Amino acid sequence: MKPIRILIADDHTLLRDGIRAILESLDDVQVVAEASDGLEAIEMAHKFQPSLVLMDIGMSGMNGLDATAQLRKEFPHLKIVMLSMHANEEYVLQALRAGAAGYLLKDARKQELTFAIKSVAEGKTYLSPQVSRHVIDRYISSVEAESSPLEQITPRQREILKLIAEGRSNKEIAHVLNISIKTVDTHRTQLMERLDIHDVAGLVRFAIKNGLVNLNR
Repeated sequence: MKPIRILIADDHTLLRDGIRAILESLDDVQVVAEASDGLEAIEMAHKFQPSLVLMDIGMSGMNGLDATAQLRKEFPHLKIVMLSMHANEEYVLQALRAGAAGYLLKDARKQELTFAIKSVAEGKTYLSPQVSRHVIDRYISSVEAESSPLEQITPRQREILKLIAEGRSNKEIAHVLNISIKTVDTHRTQLMERLDIHDVAGLVRFAIKNGLVNLNR
């Protein structure tokens, strides 16, 4: 099994030395480079091609958040674990939005550092236990809110929405899709609930806005 190639980015030499000492005691981890700020981290990533970066969130010069966002654009498969002294919710959310796959507090023990690295290397997300569960829930909600409104409904509901917008009755929609009128009515109700639209005119406007109906036909 290939070792996890790690870049350590932190503007405190003593902290970098301490992390390196811990990591060099592990069999399946290799420290390939160090950086003292975000710009140097990007430079070292290009030069040494790490598979994982331990990134200080608050470095002078380019900070860890900006460096993380840049690295994730240039190296989409690169795993980044943010190192921070702050368990504050906003810091965690900013790190996740920037593309970090992990958030580790700097007072973590050796065992937690090792576990975080291996978890993230395996494609999981790791957050220090001190970071509360509602931070994760809020992040997931914010990501879902940024997705396309059409992704909130099923393909069948999309078909029904299109037919509603074309002026079809429940009976006509049932005939076209070969389903019962009761099923059509159920889907219509679910559509209104999921989209928070409570009249047919609103559904028609939504369908037109999202390109389900061609007005030029």
